[in-house]
Amino acid sequence: MKILLDTNIILLSALGKLNPVAEEYILDESNVLYFSTASIWEVVIKRGLDRSDFNVDPYKLYYGLVNNGYNELSITANHALAINQLPKIHKDPFDRILLAQAMVENMRFLTSDALLTQYPAAVIFIG
Repeated sequence: MKILLDTNIILLSALGKLNPVAEEYILDESNVLYFSTASIWEVVIKRGLDRSDFNVDPYKLYYGLVNNGYNELSITANHALAINQLPKIHKDPFDRILLAQAMVENMRFLTSDALLTQYPAAVIFIG
């Protein structure tokens, strides 16, 4: 199965703090894992705002993902346009583009954000 990782999952993984359920999805070799350009952008922006929950080196994060076989999903106009179809449940623009990408690309979206389960997307909530 193709899985797009939410930024929070990427950060927890980088810090070695993933819960066992999320780890199962990531370690399952039958899954093809993706990270979005939006996640790297989110880390750069929120780290620049001195958010303590984004205190990671974005360069190390990016190259760590690439070097460990994760696939990068770039943002396209179709992804951006799909945001227009999403209900206004979540205000975070990064979460909205990630959901739109997962929907357009027919991927599952792995997250620990319960609010995102309210969207009409194939969300895997790991609590």
